[in-house]
Amino acid sequence: MPETLTVRLLRVKPTVKGFRTQQLVLVTTLLDAAAYPAEALAALYLQRWGVELHFRELKTLLRLDVLRCRSPQMIHKEVLLHLIAYNLVRAVMQQAARCHHVDLSRISFKGTLDTVQQFAAPLQASGTCPRHRAALEKELLRLIASDLVPWRPGRAEPRAKKRRPKNYQLLTKPRHAMVLTQHRCRHKAPLT
Repeated sequence: MPETLTVRLLRVKPTVKGFRTQQLVLVTTLLDAAAYPAEALAALYLQRWGVELHFRELKTLLRLDVLRCRSPQMIHKEVLLHLIAYNLVRAVMQQAARCHHVDLSRISFKGTLDTVQQFAAPLQASGTCPRHRAALEKELLRLIASDLVPWRPGRAEPRAKKRRPKNYQLLTKPRHAMVLTQHRCRHKAPLT
């Protein structure tokens, strides 16, 4: 006999300016209304856009949308590596926000990632000179703190994938054994 699951149904009217939906229906397994009031759960639901942005940063900016490894162990390592890189970039953003008294949510993740990549080689080259390295780190944090995104509360963006598939066949055999077939693109003439 299947188990029955008890859920709580909440109907909430959003108070966010510009929010077109008249009523939200939330279904939750958090049954205690005193411990989990409907307004608090609705506020958490409306904050999920920030979580979606973090997933987007991982997928598009750190290129985690396509896994390159094949074995489960290596996929696990690849995902962990991306999470470590993401947390390192976030740590640098937090340090810049703290040093320059800037709201962390206003600092650009993409800008931070680009700046860290630009400063990686000079920082590594300055390993023997602590004074030069400290000056580079100070400039890195200043540039990160100055790259602010506009204040856009309650912003909504459509979810769409920009990357288009390539019109080339996959290299599934060694190059010398690969036979070229007709191009996938219909407007191209067949290979002869």
